[in-house]
Amino acid sequence: MDEIDIHSRLHRPGTIVDVGAHDGLLTVPFSRLPGSRVLAFEPLPRAFARLVRAVGEAHGGGIPPHVALHPEALGDQAGEITLSLPVLDGEAQEQWASTAKDYKGFEGRRISVERLRVPLRTLDSLALPDVTHLKVDAEGAEYEVFRGATETLRRCRPLITAEIEERHRLGSTWAVPAFLDALGYDSFFHLSGRWFPVAALDRATMQRASPDPSVFEASDPYVFVFLIVPRERSAEVIAALS
Repeated sequence: MDEIDIHSRLHRPGTIVDVGAHDGLLTVPFSRLPGSRVLAFEPLPRAFARLVRAVGEAHGGGIPPHVALHPEALGDQAGEITLSLPVLDGEAQEQWASTAKDYKGFEGRRISVERLRVPLRTLDSLALPDVTHLKVDAEGAEYEVFRGATETLRRCRPLITAEIEERHRLGSTWAVPAFLDALGYDSFFHLSGRWFPVAALDRATMQRASPDPSVFEASDPYVFVFLIVPRERSAEVIAALS
């Protein structure tokens, strides 16, 4: 079950926040959900340009009033941060661009790293009153994104999907669910047609992947998308998706 399917089936009118929007794969379908206001964040300039183009093309040539696109990273403070983009054999690996790691240990014959200073803000700084859905794909910076969204999560209780990978940050599949657990959220993953609590995640067999951008290997299955639900809605949500 993919993320757009999850959010579409459980859609509630309100603000949808897309963190790590890249070139709009989810932003565009989010923008078509009825009663939605979409805020999308993408700090990589080239990806942001494609995001703007994709949203404009999906809505007749311009950015519609209910969509706001931000060329910024989200984290737990305001200011600037370094975004590291590995380049493999001359090709930028945009899906690996991260504010959480610098790839210094992997630079060599095949890999170089482009480093950009990008604007950084917290989700809480926007004081949004009606966030109903939140999607996070931050290549290792998920913990900081959620720390900077603490008050929003407490106030709005959105449904969350997040990509969390040990290859990007060791311990993240423990630390992020534990942080959210303290805020009253339950974390789940989907495998073989069933939903499981994050406590059932076997990292040795479900989260084995190389942290090296030049090595393309991963466990089968590779579980990295998590559904994170306000505890008061967990039974209802899992039943609706099962």
